[in-house]
Amino acid sequence: MFSFSKYFLAQSLDEAYVELIKNKKNIILGGTSYLRMGNTNWNTAIDISNLNLRYISENDSYISLGAMTTFRDLEINPLLKTYFGEIFNTALKDVIGVQFRSNVTVGATVFSKYGFSDLIPALLALNAKVKLFNFGEISLENFLEEQNIRKDILVEILIPKVKLQTSFKCVRKSKTDYSILNMAVSYSKEKGITIAVGSRPTKALLAKNTMSLINSFSNLENSLTDAMKTISNEIIVDSNMRGSKSYRELLLAALLRKTIQEVLQ
Repeated sequence: MFSFSKYFLAQSLDEAYVELIKNKKNIILGGTSYLRMGNTNWNTAIDISNLNLRYISENDSYISLGAMTTFRDLEINPLLKTYFGEIFNTALKDVIGVQFRSNVTVGATVFSKYGFSDLIPALLALNAKVKLFNFGEISLENFLEEQNIRKDILVEILIPKVKLQTSFKCVRKSKTDYSILNMAVSYSKEKGITIAVGSRPTKALLAKNTMSLINSFSNLENSLTDAMKTISNEIIVDSNMRGSKSYRELLLAALLRKTIQEVLQ
């Protein structure tokens, strides 16, 4: 269980940011579902639940996910299904249970860059961007590559408003356990294939060499054999309590075949 010395209920993002940077041990509260699993003492816990950051909205270019939007919101939202199919429902439906998913927030999950996340690979495959209060917009890919956690507030996730064929596949020991390996793929004739791999068990990343190879073929089915070899060489995996390195290496090729075949259907 985490603990904190002071509690601050922010009335604006400006207020929250000013309070955040006062002390390196100040923290923004999301759903706190994963914070509770730790044993860290914080100085000030900053609550942003009053800032109307729970929303899924659209404009001409992007679909925006507010930082306080929950996993359950993503699962059942019809706008997301219209543009991206069942990728969010498939990726999130086995995360513990409905009560837990109704509490876990998009912003906290992405900002923390959890390696075990099933959401982050799905967002990567959709070419999402992160909007930070102080820094502004940055691609999710570049944000994940940063080694340090920024002293900033994640305001929303921006997903390009493009209809895509999508697929999410993972392997778990049991239905509600963390993924041993997961993979998210999106496809359109205009943009080609995008492939994201997570639970390696470290942070999710794009399989760029594999994507380039597949997109160079006129017939995607014909590229599968070479692509399966490429992704096994490109994506570095490791061992942890859920699975060995060698097992994850075998899963890479298997998940790639399944996701590619699904988006082509």
